[in-house]
Amino acid sequence: MTKIVLIAGAGPAGLTAALELLRRSDCIPIVFESLDDVGGISRTINHHGNRMDIGGHRFFSKSDWVMQWWRDMMPVAPGKTADGLSLIPEADRHLLVRPRLSRIYFLRKFFSYPVSLSAQTLRNLGVVRLLRIGFSYAWACLFKRKPERNLEDFFVNRFGKALYATFFRDYTEKVWGRPCSDISPEWGAQRIKGLSILSALRHAAGKLLSREGHDLAQKRTNTSLIERFLYPKYGPGQMWHIVADEVRARGGQIHLGHKVTAVQHADGRVVSVTTKDSEGHTRTWEGDHFISTMPISELVAMLHPAPPAEVQVVGSGLCYRDFITLGLLVKKLKPTAQGRGPMNLVPDTWIYIQEPDVKIGRLQIFNNWSPSLVTTPDAIWMGLEYFCQEGDELWSMSEAEFFHFAVSELEKIDLIDAADVVDHHLVHVPKAYPAYFGSYDQFSVIREYTDTIANLYLVGRNGMHRYNNQDHSMLTAKLAVDDIIAGNVSKREIWEINVDDEYHEEKRSTS
Repeated sequence: MTKIVLIAGAGPAGLTAALELLRRSDCIPIVFESLDDVGGISRTINHHGNRMDIGGHRFFSKSDWVMQWWRDMMPVAPGKTADGLSLIPEADRHLLVRPRLSRIYFLRKFFSYPVSLSAQTLRNLGVVRLLRIGFSYAWACLFKRKPERNLEDFFVNRFGKALYATFFRDYTEKVWGRPCSDISPEWGAQRIKGLSILSALRHAAGKLLSREGHDLAQKRTNTSLIERFLYPKYGPGQMWHIVADEVRARGGQIHLGHKVTAVQHADGRVVSVTTKDSEGHTRTWEGDHFISTMPISELVAMLHPAPPAEVQVVGSGLCYRDFITLGLLVKKLKPTAQGRGPMNLVPDTWIYIQEPDVKIGRLQIFNNWSPSLVTTPDAIWMGLEYFCQEGDELWSMSEAEFFHFAVSELEKIDLIDAADVVDHHLVHVPKAYPAYFGSYDQFSVIREYTDTIANLYLVGRNGMHRYNNQDHSMLTAKLAVDDIIAGNVSKREIWEINVDDEYHEEKRSTS
């Protein structure tokens, strides 16, 4: 008998689950997406032909399964998939191999990221700062803070107090809107695990001794140190449109503009979900399994019957950080950017803005992610990234107000001249980052409860309230599909994804 799998969310996790179910079982996935596009936070925004990547998505993974999955969907060289299901023209359906360069902008100067002991770094910092950093790092090596109670302890143990204060504290507090001393060290363990001064030095030494091949075989390299990555010609959304096309072609359903509003369960199983479409019509869908990528705070609130009071309290106390991107088209950067050519184009994919006198957190240069993201000739297409809270001063600005505010910030730090701005486009992304504060330290209460609902699988970034990359999210979806096919009700291995660098990928067959 064919089984129905209901899936909330058409981002990387939801679409991976849907396609894997169709490839490997007779289950029929029905995907509900509240937005009018697929890809979730990995979607691509098209504004007058210029495309925006929300948050920046490098297609790199230490999982061989994920890397091959991406290549099967979009070959590095132009070509079709085996079944020819894609609706995207063959000539445009390929992955680019892109060089990765991220730098820090601090003291109105550029520093390599991760910070290296280059001659430029030494000149930029000056003797006094260098001495402080050196002595502080030596002190941290000799007298580590134990236990690591918060994110500040995590950073200081690995980099010393002076380097932490110079390059990590202000930027991290921009991202989260609160002191590092209020944030769980688990954020550092998941986002920059394995990165230290020694690992950066070893990586630099390895570059001098050998050259890595062009197959992106960087599995032993810390994610923060990779030097190249795969990237769809037209941005990450292109990948997920191809996946969505194949899901539909194989008989799966994807309902855009459908928000899940209620999840009914009985006797330890989800029995149905209710959705509301963009016109306000509601419908109840019955299914045999439910895969959720929606924010856990929302899932807990829509469970019927309601979970125990302590679960509801923890769910309502989970926090998120919201995100705003302003696409900005400019004729050129100011000479102080020290770029190349008539546009003074810098080589970076990302620039981390460490300056404390502005609120901008990162700056993407879309030209360097893929030249095809930019169709306006002789222009630089940038993404100005701001971290905020829904309803705060930044979030509540009109597009005109935000545009003038953001342009004035880039002028202030000597990167652009307002007269060179050609066009702009504003995008708000709620609940972009699950936060490691609020009731997060009691998260096990939610996990233990949801694990008792046998056919409920929580996957993806917001589905697990874990700051995953898209490859982690895909692996959690794969493991959920493995469990559904095998009839396994234990979710333990799903929760172990992104706990260590190898993602526990050898624990399951990749067939």
